[in-house]
Amino acid sequence: MAGELDGRRVAILAAVRFVRDFVLSGKPVASICHGPWNVVEADVARGRRLTSWPSIRTDLRNAGAEVVDEEVVTDGTITTSRSPDDLPAFCERIVRSSHGPRSPPARLAGRDRRTASASAGPGRVR
Repeated sequence: MAGELDGRRVAILAAVRFVRDFVLSGKPVASICHGPWNVVEADVARGRRLTSWPSIRTDLRNAGAEVVDEEVVTDGTITTSRSPDDLPAFCERIVRSSHGPRSPPARLAGRDRRTASASAGPGRVR
């Protein structure tokens, strides 16, 4: 049992280091439910606007975060969400921040964009 607990501790410390390194290097971090605890443990919550599962919001406040009760919150490169119920909005935010807004459908005005581009010929734009 002690080994298992020690192994968990190492995994937790690795996750905290991962979050801290990502935040400090400007890379995106997305965390849902109890996940924002890693933001607290990584000491990168202070001054940030975050959300989480209700039972850990006091910990976020104590770490200096502004805590809000919203589906999804993005502050800089950190995106947080409250619960699995908010997963659709959370995923949408991550996709948008990674790839921009959704691209238009492949079919426009009854024509396939790929076919329209190919039929224009090399070097010609339609």
